[in-house]
Amino acid sequence: MLDFLKNHPFGVEAFFESSLVLTFAVPKEQLQDLIPECLELDTFQDKWAFVAAAMVQTKDLRPKGFPKVMGNDFFLIGYRVFVRYTNNQGKRLRGLYILKSETDKRKMEFMGNLFTHYNYSTTDITQAEDENVKEIRSVKSKFKVRISKAEENISLPQNSPFADWKEARRFAGPLPFTFTYNKKNQEVLIIEGVRQNWVPQPVEILDYKFEFLNTLKLKNPILANAFIIKNIPYYWKKGKTERWKQKEENFRVS
Repeated sequence: MLDFLKNHPFGVEAFFESSLVLTFAVPKEQLQDLIPECLELDTFQDKWAFVAAAMVQTKDLRPKGFPKVMGNDFFLIGYRVFVRYTNNQGKRLRGLYILKSETDKRKMEFMGNLFTHYNYSTTDITQAEDENVKEIRSVKSKFKVRISKAEENISLPQNSPFADWKEARRFAGPLPFTFTYNKKNQEVLIIEGVRQNWVPQPVEILDYKFEFLNTLKLKNPILANAFIIKNIPYYWKKGKTERWKQKEENFRVS
């Protein structure tokens, strides 16, 4: 029963007041062991793979179809890898694999761990801003991000593998799908997100630190891009589970 509950048994909707995503590039070999066997890294130039830190201020998060008065406001932090999955119909899906999730409220930790496999924990979140700069930080989780509030003439981060923002936008989360894998049963859980008017805007990162990324032992991750979106309705469909067909099985069937 608990396994069933954790497989996203109902749709969820929320309003994203803001979603700030910093995406880091590393040679693909560094991320390969962080994802399950059913997934492939979503790479750029067959060299770079990507891990992202996303900070989302949600409003009225609730089961889809429930009135807003039953919703809750949470700050969510997610660390995820950009991946691809080939489903049983042979369609290649772009999405994310969750490494860790954090929130500012214990209620979200409890509910998130009851209905998802996203490994939520509760942490402190402080946000401050003045005319020019916004800062998000956590003492407990040891992260800090300072972003410029300028909206024009923003350059790509130094040493980014992308040539321009158009190229970089291909790796601006969240992507349409999120995947979880039950290795024992060889089952893939697919969660599809639905969004409207999704136009990520580049932002300039003045300073950042993510202790969780340090625990992954990545060698010199490069800040590849940073985007923000504001005031977007969003919902996640009920999760779908399918048995993973290994490449050998797909070959025999074809």
